[in-house]
Amino acid sequence: MRLTFTSSLVLLFILSGSTAAAQQVINAASSSDTTRIIQIVKGKNLRQKTTDSTVLEMIAGDVVIKEGLTTFYCDSASLNRKTNILEAFGNIHINDNDSIHTYAQSLRYVGAERIAYLKKNVKLTDKKGTLYTDELEYNLRTGIATYKNGGRITNEKTVLTSEDGVYLADTKDVYFKKNVHLKDPDRDIWTDSLLYNIKTNIATFIAPTRIVGKDGTVIYTKSGTYNLATGEAIFYDRTYFSDSTHSGTADKIAYDKASGILQMEGNAKLVDSVNNVTVVGNEIYVDTKMNSFLATRKPVMIFYRDGDSTYVAADTLFSGLRKYDSLESKIITTRDTLTKTMVVNTEKKDSSIRYFLAFHHVRIFNDSLQAVSDSLHYSTVDSTFKLFGDPIVWSEQSQVTGDTIYMYTENQKAKRLYVFNNGMIINKSNEAMYNQIAGRTLNGYFVNGTIDYVRIKGSPAESIYYPQDDDSAYIGMNRSSGDVIDIYFVKKELNKVKFINNVDGVLYPLKQIPEDKKQLKGFKWLDKKRPKNKLELFE
Repeated sequence: MRLTFTSSLVLLFILSGSTAAAQQVINAASSSDTTRIIQIVKGKNLRQKTTDSTVLEMIAGDVVIKEGLTTFYCDSASLNRKTNILEAFGNIHINDNDSIHTYAQSLRYVGAERIAYLKKNVKLTDKKGTLYTDELEYNLRTGIATYKNGGRITNEKTVLTSEDGVYLADTKDVYFKKNVHLKDPDRDIWTDSLLYNIKTNIATFIAPTRIVGKDGTVIYTKSGTYNLATGEAIFYDRTYFSDSTHSGTADKIAYDKASGILQMEGNAKLVDSVNNVTVVGNEIYVDTKMNSFLATRKPVMIFYRDGDSTYVAADTLFSGLRKYDSLESKIITTRDTLTKTMVVNTEKKDSSIRYFLAFHHVRIFNDSLQAVSDSLHYSTVDSTFKLFGDPIVWSEQSQVTGDTIYMYTENQKAKRLYVFNNGMIINKSNEAMYNQIAGRTLNGYFVNGTIDYVRIKGSPAESIYYPQDDDSAYIGMNRSSGDVIDIYFVKKELNKVKFINNVDGVLYPLKQIPEDKKQLKGFKWLDKKRPKNKLELFE
């Protein structure tokens, strides 16, 4: 469509040498006219200037020009009918259908294309956000505004700056490029390219981006969306985050500020730097308000202590904080030497302790100890692994079973083992001989992570033991019972068995051992269930 600047009444005054101070209105075109009508609504001084066959209509003083639903205000302006170009100067204001307002000190408007080129202190506002720049190209037909020499957009408390930018009036989207910085009361965002919607306050990431929260949280992402108003976000492409206590990465991360829930999916990894624990899995939920996490879909938890690592796998892993109540305090009495009286101080423990839970198909691997069970509880307050549901523990050639097993550790190495009810320890001597001891309860002690001594109590406790002579030749099989049985190990091998109270036993020569006497009740060698290496836990 070709635009024609029509101003018959103005031209009449100019040709007659008159000066117009009143409103000048151009008659509308007929309904069949396809040209866009320009109206000179107001101007204190009107005149015509001809230069090299170019005729310009000059208007000055409180100028008002109207084009359809768009109104131009300025101090002075010139119209070129032939090229359909309007140039305006001083206090420019473009009112586009009373929805978008643009301000500047200099304007060149190409009517045929409906493109406005604005300079000096340019401001564009749509009642939601405001754009500030020194040079702006604004297409009134498409509603697209572009700046290439630096600009700033403010939206309530959010401020965005960049070298280049494109604003789309219809969708309220702004595309920022080159040295983009978004700043609001909660965060700072730096990137090279960013899409931002003024109406929804949603930022869309399309390039490597760094987000720094006022709470110390740092996020690195390549793509995703962030609702700055609600705090809801979703990130893709191996996003990384960290705060004062945790860090993590995943193929996809979603976060809801209101609930404090962070969801990680796809090769997720969460690191607890305070407790030296790392969790990996295909899905991890983190409750940032409660400082807890839940991991599913083949999760593995890794405890690090003094260069040693313990791996725990299960169907589901959970970790949380247990608050101390007012009764869990330590009473300390001291003597005041000046008043010779006793002073009682209440020293409260830390406000909370961290615990870990594992549910179903629990597997544990450490270089010195392995275990399986149906469920597990571990607490940092005493570094104790509590195994429930058919637990089995292996240490070197020894296997321990029972209804419930507690493993006390120190620096990630086994220190003590306690079995509640139906305790049994089996020590493999060779492929055909298994030393076995069973009873009601079992206490095992370790030195440097290696089993050293075990005491079993029962009614009675029973044992099957293959003693050896000084040349390590087997003497036979000893089957005995007693109230208490003590077992001693030397160099990881069972060395001595000691019976206490109500001892009864038989020593069978090797070739005369009855088949029905070779195993205690409940004997099961379960080495097939034993994790052989840490990689098995990730399968």
